[in-house]
Amino acid sequence: METKERTLLDEQAIRRALTRITHEIIEKNKGITDCMLVGIKTRGIYMAERIAENITRIEGESIPVGEVDITMYRDDLSPASSTLDPELKGTSIPINLDEKRVILIDDVLYTGRTVRAAMDALMDAGGRPSQIQLAVLIDRGHRELPIRPDFVGKNVPTSKDEMIAVRFAEVDGTDEVMIQQNK
Repeated sequence: METKERTLLDEQAIRRALTRITHEIIEKNKGITDCMLVGIKTRGIYMAERIAENITRIEGESIPVGEVDITMYRDDLSPASSTLDPELKGTSIPINLDEKRVILIDDVLYTGRTVRAAMDALMDAGGRPSQIQLAVLIDRGHRELPIRPDFVGKNVPTSKDEMIAVRFAEVDGTDEVMIQQNK
C-alpha cells in the first residue's frame, strides 16, 4: 500500500499556532494565576513546555507544567493484549490540582478517547481541578465522545483513512505536521 504525504504545518506555522494558543490561554484565564499546563505523553508534553516558555516570555512569570501518561486508562487495550505489559511512561503532576484551572494539552484531537483517558488519569493523580480546558495543535474531527477543545492550532477535516503525523524536534528531530493518505 502506497502512502502519500503532504505538509500541513511547517516549523514557522507550528510556532505561530502555539503562540496564538498561548495568548488565548492567557486571555481566557485573565492571566495564569491558579493555572497549570498538563501535557499528554508523548508529544503533548513538548507542546506544554513550549507554551510554558511563551507564557514566561509574555507574562514574566512561570506556570507549572505536568505530564500525564494515559497508558493504563486506555479503553482500547483488549483482554488479549493485556497479557503484554504496556510500557508506562509515568505521570508527573508537580502541584496539587485542587481548585486549579488545568489546561490539558495534546497534539491531535480525533475521537476524544485519549482526552477522556487523560482526564481519568488526572483525577486519579489527586486533587480536584476547578476547571479542565483542552488545547490541541490539530483538531481532525471524527469525535466519538462529546469532547470539544478550548484552544485549537488548526482545524483539519480528515477522512478516516488519513492520518495526521505531528513531529517535534525534541523527539523527531524536526517540527512539522503531515497528513498521510493511504492509497
